Amino acid sequence: MTLNPMMFKITWEKLPKTFILDEQPLQDIDQPLLAAALRESLEIAGLILEGTLVAAHLAICVTFNDKLVIKTPDLFYATNVQPLPDREIRRSYTPNLEGDIPAIVMEFLPYNPPSYQDEYSAKQTYIPGKWHFYEQILQAPIYVIFEPAIGALTVNHLGSPAYPYYKKQQPDANNRYWIPGVGLFLGVWQGTKAERTGYWLRWWDESGEMLLWGAEMVERERQRGDRLSAQLRAAGIEPEA
Repeated sequence: MTLNPMMFKITWEKLPKTFILDEQPLQDIDQPLLAAALRESLEIAGLILEGTLVAAHLAICVTFNDKLVIKTPDLFYATNVQPLPDREIRRSYTPNLEGDIPAIVMEFLPYNPPSYQDEYSAKQTYIPGKWHFYEQILQAPIYVIFEPAIGALTVNHLGSPAYPYYKKQQPDANNRYWIPGVGLFLGVWQGTKAERTGYWLRWWDESGEMLLWGAEMVERERQRGDRLSAQLRAAGIEPEA
């Protein structure tokens, strides 16, 4: 059991197997595409290791004043996550019981402005708002809010135990944000992936190299092969087909 500075009781209990999760439709197609793209580049770079959980719209469970509270971030990243028994499908994640508090939680704002008030809600009573939940109950170190329609990115960093509140983080000179628990920079990129053209969230490593998507990796290898073929032909050697 945990008593936080605001004196409400928090316990960490696994979602009952008989609990029926609400099936709420997504606000728009962008949300799953943005989440999948962020996860894809991590996976291709070999950064989703054993014990790492990168999940979209997966229930995070906390028992708040003896009542179960569930929030489903558009994406979260957690480490030291215990594996599930064979053949068991993950339906939820309970931090502290099954692994670490997520290093980062993300919410992608839908295109309908009145529908995203909960992302900023500090409502403390049951059912608590997302802002209050992530800041005071879950105490996620980083809370990201991204508005893909205009490419607006806000990265909120949790303060010290003496001041455990979110503070807006300032970007670096490249307009990117360092995410300590992931070990990467996060920033906004504009372009096209599959059927969507617009603003995306992307990862960059410490050297400033952007983590690529699968299609970008294929294209890079194709261009590398074309350059090599041109060099061979310039040397009078016909490359093998």
